[in-house]
Order: sequence, then C-alpha cells, then structure tokens
Amino acid sequence: MSASPEALVTAAARLLLPAPGTVTTLPPGLRARAAAVLLRMALDQALDSYWQRVTPSMTRVGKHRMLCLEWYAGHDTARRCRTTWSALSAACHYRTYELPPRPEEIHGRLREVTSLLTALGATGS
Repeated sequence: MSASPEALVTAAARLLLPAPGTVTTLPPGLRARAAAVLLRMALDQALDSYWQRVTPSMTRVGKHRMLCLEWYAGHDTARRCRTTWSALSAACHYRTYELPPRPEEIHGRLREVTSLLTALGATGS
C-alpha cells in the first residue's frame, strides 16, 4: 500500500505542526526528521509520476531522472527539485555528532515540495 504525494505532505505537516491539544511524545528534531522522510518520499513519487507521463523508461534509474529533468520540466523546476531532494536527503540521515534538523527548516522544505508537486503535475487538481 502506498500513499499519494499529497497524503505524505499532509502527514509531514501534521508532524511539524501538531493540532492544538495534541500530546506529542517525540522531540521536535525527531518529528522534523520523520517529516523530512515523508517529504522526500512525496517528491520521489511525484518525480516517478511525472516521468511515467513523459517517458516511462526514465523511472528506472533515480539519478538519470534528476539529471534529465532540466530538459523536460525547465531549468528552474529541475534546480528546485535537486536542491530540495538533496536537502531532504541530508535531513533524513542520522549522524552521531550533528544536531537533528530544525522544524522551521523542514517547514520551508514542505512549502517547496508542495510547490513542486504542482509544478510536476502530481496534484489531483
């Protein structure tokens, strides 16, 4: 079972900004890291969906789909995808001597992923 990119973004938003009155047992850094994982999954699914529509053979190798995106989706969209995917990927990994990502940082990435879902045509609207 897989969730849609919109559902993943919504789940990430709930992790970053829990509803008032919600008791959270996870520290903010851990919730931000979990939100980063969900956002990267949403971006990966949006890219897969985009390439399935444009040319299905591009979904086989993840590196190629990111490198070739500039020629199909435009320079700005490709640059934003690379930057956001790289930042989310770095935030997903646990490193012993580094602090976890700040929720504000991941919230900015959430806005960017939401915008990229629209740019890649991965939203239902």
